[in-house]
Amino acid sequence: MLILKHRLKADEQRPAIQVLTQYGDIPKIECFAGQLNQVFMNILANAIDALEESNQGRSFDEITANPNQIKIITSVENNRVKITISDNAKGMDEEVKAKIFDHSFTTKVVGKGTGLGLAIAKQIIESKHDGQIAVNSQLGQGTEFVITLPFISNL
Repeated sequence: MLILKHRLKADEQRPAIQVLTQYGDIPKIECFAGQLNQVFMNILANAIDALEESNQGRSFDEITANPNQIKIITSVENNRVKITISDNAKGMDEEVKAKIFDHSFTTKVVGKGTGLGLAIAKQIIESKHDGQIAVNSQLGQGTEFVITLPFISNL
C-alpha cells in the first residue's frame, strides 16, 4: 500500500480512494514475501486503474456521493488463509473474466498494460505457493479477487 499510496490520494478529478481493511487473526504462512507483495501490488494497481476508468464521465460530486473503495479482508477458511481484495468499479463481463489470467491479455489501452500482471500473479499463487486465485465480477458490481494459501500447521 505504501508504494501505491500516491495513487489513492485525492486530486482535482476525484476525492481520495477509500481503502477499507478487515484483517482477521491469521496464522503464519510459508511464502516468498516479495512475490506475494508483487501479486498484491498488481491486484491493487489494477483496482485503482479500474476505479479511475469507472470515474470517466462522473463529476467530483457524483464520485463523492458514491466513493471509490477498495476492500482488503483476511481470514481463515477451510484450513487456508483467505485474502480478498475487491473494488466498486465497473466490474467485467463474462468474456473478460474468462481471459483475465491469460498471458498477454489486457483490457488497457496500448502502452498502458502488458497483460502479464495477472498471469504472473496466478503462477506465483498456484505454482510457487500451492494456493488458488479466483475472480468474481459482474458488470456494474465491481470486482473481487480471492486468494487462498496454505498455512503452517503445528504438527
